[in-house]
Amino acid sequence: MSGRRVVIAGMGDVGVLTAIKLADHADVIGISAKPGLVSGQELGWRLARPDDWARHNWIPFGRFRGLDKVRTVHGTLTGVDLTARTVAVTLPDGSSTEVVYDALVVATGVANGFWRQPTLQTAAQIGADLHGPHEKLAAARSVIVVGGGAAAVSSAAQIATTWPDKRVELYFPGERALAGHHPRTWTTVRRRLHEAGVVLRPGHRADLEPGFIGDELTTGPVRWSTGQPPSTADAVLWAIGRVRPNTGWLPTELLDADGFVRVTPTLQVPGHPEVFAVGDVAATDPLRSSARNRADGLLARNIRAAFAGKPLREYRAPKRRWGSVLGIQPDGLEVFAPNGRAFRFPVWAFDRVLMPGIVRWGIYRGVRQDVS
Repeated sequence: MSGRRVVIAGMGDVGVLTAIKLADHADVIGISAKPGLVSGQELGWRLARPDDWARHNWIPFGRFRGLDKVRTVHGTLTGVDLTARTVAVTLPDGSSTEVVYDALVVATGVANGFWRQPTLQTAAQIGADLHGPHEKLAAARSVIVVGGGAAAVSSAAQIATTWPDKRVELYFPGERALAGHHPRTWTTVRRRLHEAGVVLRPGHRADLEPGFIGDELTTGPVRWSTGQPPSTADAVLWAIGRVRPNTGWLPTELLDADGFVRVTPTLQVPGHPEVFAVGDVAATDPLRSSARNRADGLLARNIRAAFAGKPLREYRAPKRRWGSVLGIQPDGLEVFAPNGRAFRFPVWAFDRVLMPGIVRWGIYRGVRQDVS
């Protein structure tokens, strides 16, 4: 593979991990609108305790030992030439450049709410984005969270445990939240929410204006298409899952009807075997689960195999969501298996074993201390 170049478009969670796994096997260039990894995970933790969240989830690229051999380009992707095998990038100063690839990995993710946006940002702008919503929630006496997924559930739990004097209500459309998880997971999480003082409002579907995506905290009344009277609070958090794939720079021939990148089971784009896609942007399965199931390892292996002319392996998606739902709590971190059963890391294990040992060394292959 010596001399082969892999361009990774998007350096979020899965892009960084893919780059790390390929760094010793190819010339890797990562393109990112951010100057570091700004994880899209753990929304509730980010809102309630942004400084704690940032220590583990906002990491400049230079701190990753596994990226020492990777060149990163800070800029916005604007196009791709599939024949010439180049991607076009607009740099922060407004100039443009083209980057040549032998293999292209599309890992540009999705936009979702105010916490996952593809905009070009500096470190200072990222910091402001972290603290602005936190300060608004801190000032609110009552909070409504709208949504039934893990982002909504974790946000309600984290807000309630951080500010126990607030009234926190979680509204979701079905009989239970976490519809993509095993029912056993919701049984446990529901109990945790009750213990935290969160008021659960099942059977409420928001009546949304056309084009509304919930990309900021609001204060107005929330109206329901399911017939209940409007609800009000000092702050309304919309975690309604209206994700938009960050694929505006790609030709439509590569996309499905919803704008996600079409892929084969080997994570290759049909008709373009040198182009791969992974993460939330890749239409692998209805849950787009390659973002959360360590598909980066399979992808890196498949790229090496493609360069060597060897067979590629297929990605097999799990049938249910799994992992942390509520995020780190005062009594530790609870992680749910696909069968809904939970195992807990106590706080001391989270701080001394899970994050420094398993995550920073085992998964990311070493993260330097922040010396700023």
